[in-house]
Amino acid sequence: MLRRISRKLTGRKRTVEADRQLGYVLAFVAGAINAGGFLAVKQYTSHMTGIVSSMADDIAVGEIRFLITGAGAVLSFLVGAACSAILINFSRRRHMHSEYALPLLLEATLLLVFGVVGAREGHHGDWVITGLVMLLSFMMGLQNAVITKLSNAVIRTTHVTGIITDLGIQLGRMAYWNAPSRSGLPRVGADLERLRTLMILFVSFFVGGVSGALGFKFFGYIFSLPLALVLIIVAALPTWDDLVVYLRVRK
Repeated sequence: MLRRISRKLTGRKRTVEADRQLGYVLAFVAGAINAGGFLAVKQYTSHMTGIVSSMADDIAVGEIRFLITGAGAVLSFLVGAACSAILINFSRRRHMHSEYALPLLLEATLLLVFGVVGAREGHHGDWVITGLVMLLSFMMGLQNAVITKLSNAVIRTTHVTGIITDLGIQLGRMAYWNAPSRSGLPRVGADLERLRTLMILFVSFFVGGVSGALGFKFFGYIFSLPLALVLIIVAALPTWDDLVVYLRVRK
């Protein structure tokens, strides 16, 4: 069963339903990393809007140290998204099965690194915390770029501003009263399937956030392990398929 799920969610052959289901899983993971990571490093790492605004505030009040941390987070998110695009295009041009799996496996690996380094170093030193913030931001950029490219920018998983905006649009369309019209314009109505997808994404992110916050509160950095395991389960099989093909060609 896990084999079927892995190949369905991150394999080269895509369906709309698979895109949505992968989005739900990644929204849960992103919520857990964002909320749990805040307890670990005292900063949210998925929404760049807040970080950039904080950088502006840091300049105004002269907090250069925090400005450097914010700039590092933004740059790391940017580089993570770029790295994801490189991996996806590299795989796509070679018709690999792991087109979308490789970035997620990289994210899982970095999540394990975050757990190990955080558990060993704890909160000893500002530069350690800055490094961990940058690592989390890189992972969020990596993940957001995967689902953005995969869904043609329809699904986002690392922040909920766009999700809530789209929810409001669909609810507005649902509440709109279509008065009799002589213009022949089509009726305004909500896309119920889109509304359902957005609601599940929102709930997945929130439940992931609660899980991550509780997990890091009671178990500390070791809670990174089950989150990384989720990503490994989702992405392992397409990568394994490519490895088998590579070994056959080598022989």
